[in-house]
This record gives sequence, C-alpha cells and structure tokens, in this order.
Amino acid sequence: MSVASVSALAFEPASHPVCDATAVLPWRRPTRAEAEAAVRTLIGWAGDDPRREGLRDTPSRVVRAYEEWFAGYAQEPAAILERTFGEVAGYDELVLLRDIPVESVCEHHMAAIRGVAHVAYLPSERVVGISKLARLVDAFGRRLQIQERLTAEVAEALEQTLRPRGVAVVIEAAHECMASRGVRKHGASLVTRRFTGVFEEPERRREVLVALAG
Repeated sequence: MSVASVSALAFEPASHPVCDATAVLPWRRPTRAEAEAAVRTLIGWAGDDPRREGLRDTPSRVVRAYEEWFAGYAQEPAAILERTFGEVAGYDELVLLRDIPVESVCEHHMAAIRGVAHVAYLPSERVVGISKLARLVDAFGRRLQIQERLTAEVAEALEQTLRPRGVAVVIEAAHECMASRGVRKHGASLVTRRFTGVFEEPERRREVLVALAG
C-alpha cells in the first residue's frame, strides 16, 4: 500500500462523534485494546501500513514494552523504603551508592533519558538496604519524567521515610529528545542535584561531592 493510500485510510471520517478537546472529562486508564489501537494509529500517522506482516503484532509488543518502561506507576516509593535497620554498630557516617543506572522517558517528547544516579544520606538512627536505593530510583524513573523532578522526588522520598540528617542526590543523564531531534546534539548530558539537611551546608556539600568523585 502506498503512503498516499495509508494517509487516506488514516483520515477517513470517524464513525463516532468527534471528541471535544476542550471538554474536561474524568481521566481513566485506557484498556489494552484501546492502547493497541492508538499504536496502530501512530504507525499510520508515521506513514506505514499497520496491517502489513512486519507491523501486525507491533501494537501488542509496544503495549507490553510500555508495561516495563512505565512500571514505576505501579510501585509505591514509601513501601520500597518501609523496611529499615537500626543495628548498625553505631555507624553514623555517609552512606553512598554510586552509578545507579537511570532509565526514564521525557514527558515532553516521550524520548529516552539514560544515565546514572548517585544517592547518599547521612543516617540519624536507621539505614535501608542498598538495593532499595536502586529500586527507589527505578520507581520514580520508570514514569514520564523531567530530570529535575526525578532528582527531587528521590531525595524527598528518602527524607520523609528515613528522616536522616541529610540527603544528596545527583543525576547525570543524556536526553534523546535533544540528541535525536531538535538541535541534535549528541554527547551532551544534564546534571541535576538536590541536597537536604546538613548537606545544604557548604562544607558537608563538598564532602559528598568529593566522595562522588571517588
């Protein structure tokens, strides 16, 4: 089928009333069938025929991929940090997990965000398993995001749940929305930081930044 015929197919008059974009309707999560239909629409909009053999199963594959890419919406960050430990033999120095892989999606263009997160905190009485720090980054990362908010959300969750003396979160990531479109600048990375508690003090902030540098 030619591009012209696909375009004509894509813009046939709808058999149902046209949606009023200005209407305020209650949000509901679409069904799987509706999600797959939306993918077929986008394939047609891109200029290809969603009915051809190579694309026939693509909508179901995309929906399954979305379940993985956006799994963070089904996770409760507070629950991830629920189990803490108090038996730390009096340890009260910096806890730092470096180079946590970040995989997210830009909410403006739905393009990939990939990089690393460094998460640190200064315990007051309790600590949390280090795997939970990585899971926390995932819970917020696997959503439609902007990097600034992702950084703040990770820090806030640790602050509220552990009540440490301070939290430091640094994320460095590349954004496909800038590399694959628009200005098309490859190799650029965005660095965002959030410091709370004692890490707002210049000396303590330098301490954690030196530790991040290795």
